[in-house]
This record gives sequence, structure tokens and C-alpha cells, in this order.
Amino acid sequence: MSFQTHETIQRLWETFLREQLDKLPQGERQAYEVEFEQRLGDLLRSSTPGARGEQGILDLVGLGTKGPVDFADISYPYIEPDFDDAVIPSQLHAAAELYYSWQHERMKVFEVVEVLQRLFRLGKMRVQRGPGAQGLYRLDKLRPLRYTKQDRMIAYRRAFNYGNAQVPAGAVVNRNFHRQLVGFMVSISQYFRDMLIGEVIRGGQLIDQRPFGSIATIQRIGLDMRYALDRSTYGNIFSLAMEVGHYLVQVLEILDTPDIKKAFDANTKWDVIEIVSNRHLGGTAEPSQRAKMAESGRRILKFAADNDFKTVTDPILFQSTIRPLGSHADSWVAAYRMTPEGRGFPGITPALRSVLGSAQTAA
Repeated sequence: MSFQTHETIQRLWETFLREQLDKLPQGERQAYEVEFEQRLGDLLRSSTPGARGEQGILDLVGLGTKGPVDFADISYPYIEPDFDDAVIPSQLHAAAELYYSWQHERMKVFEVVEVLQRLFRLGKMRVQRGPGAQGLYRLDKLRPLRYTKQDRMIAYRRAFNYGNAQVPAGAVVNRNFHRQLVGFMVSISQYFRDMLIGEVIRGGQLIDQRPFGSIATIQRIGLDMRYALDRSTYGNIFSLAMEVGHYLVQVLEILDTPDIKKAFDANTKWDVIEIVSNRHLGGTAEPSQRAKMAESGRRILKFAADNDFKTVTDPILFQSTIRPLGSHADSWVAAYRMTPEGRGFPGITPALRSVLGSAQTAA
């Protein structure tokens, strides 16, 4: 398709769009606006042949098969925008599972089970033939982890820049992950705060049919976070996340067995973690906050992995899709503020301005 034909199609399409939208009732226009935009993209994409780039260059300089060609007849250099789609979903899902494991690592779950294994071998814990004793024996005998604790710490450092493990030479480290994660959480929270304000001040019929909050901020931070995670979670991250996840399932099942809980006069596995941490590991590490951050953080990261964040997305559809995540984002932020690294959290709006690089307004 020539450059002039491409321009003609766009002009005719805009004229057609105005005429068709003018004929539609006011309440139905919004439902067709996004679809019309997508149809225009499909039309331009299908009408542009898959010609090689060098042919267009040859026509431009007059060395093609047709000889010198007018500028109006030069083929249009349509480039498919695919940067936002150039991610591997399995790596992003693995990163979500690895984040869940990291929060349990911070809760000292893996250290607690190592203490139980040592006490079991030394005969310092009164368990004998119950499911907990059998689980500790199998855990020690089979050694289910191919990857050691050092491997886990390197993976956390590479994917999230968490911990202080030495980064292997040449490895890509996702240094901005935490800043982007906090920004993504607060942008979702701000979106629903704006919607709440919109519900208070709504006055017209059309205002009631669209969201009040801004979608662009969520999309921008989400795309940046997806890209950074994709480029840093190559190599063994997928297999390590799967293995650590299965190991975590085993560990939590062992901690929840009746004989283990009885040995520590505990009611739940979380009581076991707290008691063992206080007795042998120098104190607990915010189990309540970490558990909520693990749950909500994994859910948010999976949403970011599966959402394409299209620029022309329907605001109503986006609102329906993201609505279940509003409570997860607020829960994560509330839990994060109670952790040592989150006690300096400035608040939703200042944090969002910091992530977006906006200057703070003077009081």
C-alpha cells in the first residue's frame, strides 16, 4: 500500500467514524468507540503487504524494479508495535510464585523447618511416630531441594533485588522491582480512590457510565514492571520457583501436623513458626504482614503477567477486570507499612508521585 493510499484510508475512516457515531444514540457510542479503533488498526495492518524493507528503500532512491517512483507511490512503512507483547508469560508467573516464596523466606519458614530437623535428629523434640516425625524424616532423607539456600538467595536478588546475596558476574538484576511494585500497588489504590470520589460527585447520566480514575498510570507502571521482570527471570528462575513452591507446600504441611503442634503446645502451624522463631532464631519476622503481602503480591503479579495493558482498552471493561484487585492492593499497602522496610512509606499520593517522577508540591 502506498503512502498516499494510507493517508486516504485514514482520512476516509475518520469521516466514516464521525458519521457513524453521530447516528448512534448517546448511550451506545462508548461501546463502539474502542471497536472502531481496533477495526482501523486491523484494516491498516491487513492492507499493508509484507514487503521487505529494502524494497521500499530501493523504490525511494529510484533503484527498484519500477525505476524512479513518486513519493506518493512509495510503500508505507507500517511497523507492528509489539514491544509490550514481547514477554514470556511463564517467566512472569514464576516470578509471582518466587515472590510468594520470598515472603515466606522472610517469615523464617525455611529456617524453622531446619531447626525442627536438627531437634529431631538430636532427640530434643518429643515426636516419635506421628505424621510430623515421618515428614521430617523424609524431608531429611530425600533432600527434595536441588537448589540450595544460596541458590534461592541469588534468585531473589536477580528477580527482585531482595537480600544481600552476591550477584553472579554478568547476571541481570532487576534493581527497580520494589519501586515499581510499590508504584503499581499505589496506582491501583489511587484508581479506586478516584472512583470513590467520582461516585460522590457524579451528576450526569454519562458520568455514571465511565470510571472516574485514570487507567494510564496503572498501564504504564504495569508494563515497565512486566518488562523488567521478563529480562531478569531467565535461566533457572522458572525451575527454581517451581521446586521451592513444592518444597514450601511440604514444609507447611509438616508444620501443621498434630504431633509437631503438640510438641510446641501450638494450635496452628503459624504458632509453631512463631514459637520456634522466638526460641531459636532470635524472634519473629512479621508473619501476619508477610502472609498478606505474599497472598496479595502474588495475585497482583499474576494480573500483571496476564494483562496486555492495551492502550485502547475499554475503560468499563478495564474497571470490571481490575475491580477484584483493589482490595488486594490496599491490603498489600496496609501490610507493607507495618514492616521495617515500609515504615517510611510516605502515603499513596506521595509514593505515586515519587514513582512517576513528579515534583512534590509545596505545602
